[in-house]
Amino acid sequence: MIAITLGEPAGIGIELVAQLAENNELTECVLIGDEDWIRQSLPAHIDLPIQHIPMPEPSCFGLLNPNNANYVLATIKAATLGCLSGAYQAMVTCPIHKGVINDAGIQFSGHTEYLAELTKTKKVVMMLLNEVMRVALVTTHIPLKEVAAHITGDELKQVIKILHKDMLSKFAIEQPQIAVCGLNPHAGEAGHLGREELDVIIPALDELRQEGLHLHGPIPADTLFTPDKVKQYDAILAMYHDQGLAPLKYAGFGESVNITLGLPIIRTSVDHGTALDIAGKGLAKAGSLRAAIKLARQCVQRAKKKVRKS
Repeated sequence: MIAITLGEPAGIGIELVAQLAENNELTECVLIGDEDWIRQSLPAHIDLPIQHIPMPEPSCFGLLNPNNANYVLATIKAATLGCLSGAYQAMVTCPIHKGVINDAGIQFSGHTEYLAELTKTKKVVMMLLNEVMRVALVTTHIPLKEVAAHITGDELKQVIKILHKDMLSKFAIEQPQIAVCGLNPHAGEAGHLGREELDVIIPALDELRQEGLHLHGPIPADTLFTPDKVKQYDAILAMYHDQGLAPLKYAGFGESVNITLGLPIIRTSVDHGTALDIAGKGLAKAGSLRAAIKLARQCVQRAKKKVRKS
C-alpha cells in the first residue's frame, strides 16, 4: 500500500487525487485525511481506503485557514509512522502551504525537514527529477545570502554520499555518474570570482573520488544545464535551491517528481505548490502526482528485489 497525503485542503491536492481515482490509477493506495471531506470531494462511485484524520474546520478552495495547519501536519505524520511500521510501503505527498503553517505559530520549513525530524534522520537530501534530468540540492530552503556559509566540506561529503547510495538503492544505477555544480559564476574562475570551489568543493570531491565515487566538477551551472551535458550524467548536484530547480522545472514542470533521499522510508511528492488561484476550478493537472506515484511504486519494487537478493 502507498499512502497519499492530500496536503493543504484549500489547494488542488484533492482534485489531483480525484482525477487519478476517476481513471482507476490509485490501486493499492490509501488516502490520509478527513474521511467526510474526502468522500464529499470524490465522485460517489469511487471508494478508496482512507486513514481518517479529522479536520478541525471546514475547508474552502483557495482560502487558507491556519486552524487547519496542525491537521495538515498530522496527515504527514500518520503516513510517515505507517511507513515506519510497515503498514505502508511508501508515501506520496500532495502540496502543502508552508506560509499558513507558520502563520499558525508552528515553525516549519518544509516537508523534507519535517520528515527528517519524524524519522529521526540526521541528514536528508532533496532531489527532483523528470525525463530530462535528476537534480539534488546541497542546501534547500534558506536565504540566498546564507548559502555560501552552508557549503562546507563535511556538508558536501554527506550529501554526495547519500545521493550516491540512493542512486544505487532506489534507482538501481550501479556506478552513478554525478555532476557537481560550482557555487560561483564560472565555478569561481580559478578563484577570481570566489574561492569556495578551490577551498571547499574541489577538496571534498577529490576525497570522495579516492573512495571510488564517480564525480564530475565543479562545473559552471550555466553550461552544465544544457541538453547535451545533462544527458551525460545520472544526477546533478546543485549548490542551492534555484540553481538546480529553475532549469529542472523549465525542462519538465508539472511532470517532475520530488523525492527525499536518505530517509529510512520511500517518499515522493509533486513538483508544484498548492495553486490556490486555480483550486476548485477544474484546471489542475495531475501529471506530477501521477509521476510521483509511479516513481514510488518503482522504488518499492526495487526494494523488494534487493531484499530477495539478500
